[in-house]
Amino acid sequence: QVQLVESGGGLVQPGGSLRLSCAASGSIFRINAMDWYRQASGKQRELVAGITSGGSTKFADSVKGRFTIFRDSAKNTVYLQMNSLKPEDTAVYYCNADVSLMATPLRRYNYWGQGTQVTVSS
Repeated sequence: QVQLVESGGGLVQPGGSLRLSCAASGSIFRINAMDWYRQASGKQRELVAGITSGGSTKFADSVKGRFTIFRDSAKNTVYLQMNSLKPEDTAVYYCNADVSLMATPLRRYNYWGQGTQVTVSS
């Protein structure tokens, strides 16, 4: 019912920048929140950043001051701007959305994207 499509990953040198995007489509009544998670090889998935429908944001301590999150509500799209990238930022980045559907606007559902690889290496 809802699809999340991520894009923007790739290979970048340390100190470089990337912008990830996550576009949501489907029978969406409201996007309550959208978050970015990442999972490095052999590690657990962790929250990187999130933004609510009201515009409140949150960030993992490891990315504060380097990453920003913003959205285009008209396009149901959230972006993760990643600056000053470090090798330890290498991971698969996943988009997660808390969504209310047209058919059941009072209920909330959780969806995941397929992930996009970010590799920071010289």
